Parts: sequence; C-alpha cells; structure tokens
Amino acid sequence: MQSYRDDVLEIADELTAAYVQVFTAPPWSHRDPEETRVAFRARLTQDARRDGFRALVERSAEGAIVGFVTGWTTPAPFRTDRAYGKVLERLGREQVEESLVGAFEIDELGVLASARGTGLGRRLLETAVADHPRAWLLTWNQAHDAIAFYRRVGWREPPVRGPETDIVVFLAPNRVGG
Repeated sequence: MQSYRDDVLEIADELTAAYVQVFTAPPWSHRDPEETRVAFRARLTQDARRDGFRALVERSAEGAIVGFVTGWTTPAPFRTDRAYGKVLERLGREQVEESLVGAFEIDELGVLASARGTGLGRRLLETAVADHPRAWLLTWNQAHDAIAFYRRVGWREPPVRGPETDIVVFLAPNRVGG
C-alpha cells in the first residue's frame, strides 16, 4: 500500500481513472463518466492541500490501482458545501462539533470490482484511520452494499437528531466522541 500527501497529484490522472471506474458503476451508474472525471480531478487538486490530507493506494501485481482511500482532518468551522449541510441537518451542530470536527474524515474509498471480496476495503480503512483517535465518513443512502460493508467492519451510525437526508454518516469503531 502506497501512502501519499500532496504528492498524490503526481498520480492524479491514474487515481482519477480508478475513481471513475468505481463511482460510475452501480449504484452510481447514473453519473456521467466525463463529468465525474472532471469533478474528481478538480476536487483532488484542492483536497491534496488540506490539513492532514492523506491518500492510500493499493496496486495489483501488474501495477494498476485497484483500491484507494483519501481523507483529511475535518476543519472548524464545519463546512456547509457539498454534502456537509446534510450532515449538519442529520446530526445537529452539537454532535457534529463533538464527533466530527477535528476527526479524520474519509472522503473517498474505492475498490475496483476486480479486488472486491479480498479484504482490501477493510485494510484501506484501517490503515487510513490507524493514527487517529476519531474518524468518520459519509455515504449515499442508496449505496446499500457500502452501508452493509461499513456496518460489517464495525463502523457505526451516530444518533440522528434531525431530519433524514440522502446521506448516512458513520463513525469509526472503538473511537471516542460519538
């Protein structure tokens, strides 16, 4: 497993191609591959500069990316762009401040179809959060396999204190602040 900081931009095109493979397949098959590519590539350029940014990449024996995870330390104040506003709605400001701000945030986790069922997703998550006392992630509520996976590997959902949204938040197992 290779670890990157802002040097992830050296493999940005390759990582972006892997991201598109994962996130335009079911249940995300409604996404346009070119729009997905452009959006992820632009986000990666910005995200690589975030405090605490880290990316982990696993390659096949042939050298192709088969899995990846990206994340960073969630800053204060808590953002409201992208899906963050829905997180605030779902959990409430107090719980967000207590459990998410300052925690390691898993932004993207992807395992290509050829590497699923090998334990790679679990290893990526465990490695990404190993040095952090608190960690969290969110996923789309229609990503049923992802939700089942997070539950199976011990991630838990904090109490919902607001209206339901189309996202589900998970906290890493055996962590404080939840």
